Amino acid sequence: MSAAPAFDALDRPPHLLLVDDDDRIRDLLKRFLTQAGARVSAAADAAGARRLLSSMDFDLLILDVMMPIEDGFSLAESVRKNSKVPIILLTARGLAEDRIRGLSIGADDYVPKPFEPAELTLRINAILRRTVMQRGETPEIVTFGPFAFNAGRGELQREGAIVRLTEAEVAMLRVLAARPGEVVTREDLAKRTGQGLERSVDVQITRLRRKTETDPRAPVYLQTVRGVGYRLAAD
Repeated sequence: MSAAPAFDALDRPPHLLLVDDDDRIRDLLKRFLTQAGARVSAAADAAGARRLLSSMDFDLLILDVMMPIEDGFSLAESVRKNSKVPIILLTARGLAEDRIRGLSIGADDYVPKPFEPAELTLRINAILRRTVMQRGETPEIVTFGPFAFNAGRGELQREGAIVRLTEAEVAMLRVLAARPGEVVTREDLAKRTGQGLERSVDVQITRLRRKTETDPRAPVYLQTVRGVGYRLAAD
């Protein structure tokens, strides 16, 4: 296996989700992509992938097509209904109709097996660069008042001093910071942070307000949009 080219499309390690039912291939690819500088979460099937997708954000998904119970086509199509996250499909089937099907349901690339892991890394980099160009540069650090939130590190600072956050609070702030100024529904927040229940979202918002607002009962930064959800009033 050749040396892994470094990921450089983002100003931070990309977070990748690798889904393949072949333990050997999954472990080899995870090791290779990690050595290249990525954060890699892995799942052996579509059900495991869905659990990870419900609790974490990813920069790109790598899905094996030929999986039992639910194949990669079905998973990609389901993901694409609610997300624009880039998707690469892996398959031992190199038929033209399969490539067409994969691209038609919204996959960004289609890589037939066997393939060189270094080539996959280059394809991932190319897709991430294109994605960044299409959406414009999103700041890694979002500021609001005296606070600065580094989404990549999950770190909140107030005038240079670290504000201690729980994992649940970091997840909540990440979702809001990804769409500064936009309203995020309570339902979407519950789904994307793995809270499960919308009232759990309210609890986490209340806790975050205690750490970021001068008067939590009259929030300036973590604003409530009555009957809809919440938004982060970033600078």
